[in-house]
Amino acid sequence: MGVQERITTTVSTKGQVILPKAIREQKHWAAGTKLIVEETDEGVLLKAAPVFAATDIESVFGSLRSTKPALSIDEMNMVISEEAKRRARD
Repeated sequence: MGVQERITTTVSTKGQVILPKAIREQKHWAAGTKLIVEETDEGVLLKAAPVFAATDIESVFGSLRSTKPALSIDEMNMVISEEAKRRARD
């Protein structure tokens, strides 16, 4: 859809706006997609909201601790070797 093409829609009495199917498909916005609404100098901007909240590695590192004992270096090397052999067969 080019800049020259103008698509119009109408605000309902409930304040709802229907986004044209072509735009929803282009943006991959399925039903239930949460959108961020930003007011700009030129009008209103709609952006898909992030699926997950912003975070950094320090806040999540180690949050999924294993209940199993840690493997030794030799055990890790054995597992890696077995997986490499399995992938070579596939």
